[in-house]
Amino acid sequence: MNCEEQKYTPLDREHPMVPGGDLDEHVREALKETFAEMKDPVELLLFVSDRCYYCTETEKLLKQFEELSPAANGRKKLTLKVLELPQHAELAKRYGVMRTPATVLLEGAIKWIGIPSGEEIRSLVETIMRISEGESGLESETKRIVRSLSRKVSLEVIVTPACPYCPYVVVLANMLAYESYVAGNKNITACTIEAFENPDIADRYGIFSVPAIVINSRDIIVGLPYERDLIERIVKE
Repeated sequence: MNCEEQKYTPLDREHPMVPGGDLDEHVREALKETFAEMKDPVELLLFVSDRCYYCTETEKLLKQFEELSPAANGRKKLTLKVLELPQHAELAKRYGVMRTPATVLLEGAIKWIGIPSGEEIRSLVETIMRISEGESGLESETKRIVRSLSRKVSLEVIVTPACPYCPYVVVLANMLAYESYVAGNKNITACTIEAFENPDIADRYGIFSVPAIVINSRDIIVGLPYERDLIERIVKE
């Protein structure tokens, strides 16, 4: 399903959608209602550094997520741990974090590089909820293939905050990584990369439209693929 892609111009370096303060009341209420359905707890790790332009905004955004999540036994179901670099350089290396801000779930199986603002708030919330519920929503055949995968696969999803199709691709990649993680092989990792903050990565792959998925730094898919098409490309790569 190749939907119309949003054009990404490398010369446009401004980040168009950054939370300048608190989330508005409508968004807060919607998030509170969504997080109320959380089952198992989920932990977010946020790696920050003092040279990072968007780290403060990312921390502020994720702290609001934590605040709006429900509590069980005196503990929030969504927790945030902020880790400063270079103090936590070893842990960052273990989780494949080389840039900040970096939001990490499931021991680095799922990552966001850049602030998850704009449309990407949706993909982060959906990822949190599916992990909490313990259900990826993927087809049974996809789950079987992921469990049987015996080699490492890196999925990089290039996005921009205003792209309406990007969240679907991000959640799909994240859930493949999630299934690999719960299967115990941890062979698939998914990293969402915000193009405006990391233009050199988009430039390196020659990406001018988003969403785009890069498999093992070689195979590039632009647009929104069917689940079966993506897993076939992964198997062939």
